[in-house]
Amino acid sequence: MGCKETSIFYWFFPQGYGRSLWLMHGFYKSNGGCGYVKKPDFLLTVGPNNEVFNPKASLPVKKTLKVSQSLILAVGIAGVPADTMMKKTKIIEDNWTPVWNEEFIFHLTVPELALLRIEVHEYDMSEKDDFAGQTCLPVSELRPGIRAVPLFNRKGIQFNSVKLLMRFEFV
Repeated sequence: MGCKETSIFYWFFPQGYGRSLWLMHGFYKSNGGCGYVKKPDFLLTVGPNNEVFNPKASLPVKKTLKVSQSLILAVGIAGVPADTMMKKTKIIEDNWTPVWNEEFIFHLTVPELALLRIEVHEYDMSEKDDFAGQTCLPVSELRPGIRAVPLFNRKGIQFNSVKLLMRFEFV
């Protein structure tokens, strides 16, 4: 399995386990997971007045992602500040087959740099929420339709038989 591009796009995150490592793993799932991700063209060019891309600038929405799921407690976007957010599903107690049927809509200004972040937690009234799994996916690699999304543990190791059934739409 070869790389699609040879340009290197280094995205630096703090080292160690946790959300920072999850984001880094998610970002590099692009391009077949080979470790090389080409910079988007807007990061390689300079404007007519020598301006460069400003991730904090107020930009128009380029793409809207609608995410539907049945077994998720937290879903969000990591990217430029205008796109970064996290939303949670409602809590369902004492149900062996919980179904949320909730949709989340994310208006993305820079979808080329956005990651879909998913965390699953078990809610227990007597104790704190228990982490059950996570995944991060580059929005640029998502395809419309119903998909089986793998889950990973805190260290980024994929669970063998655990997947989330999700539907992605770009509206």
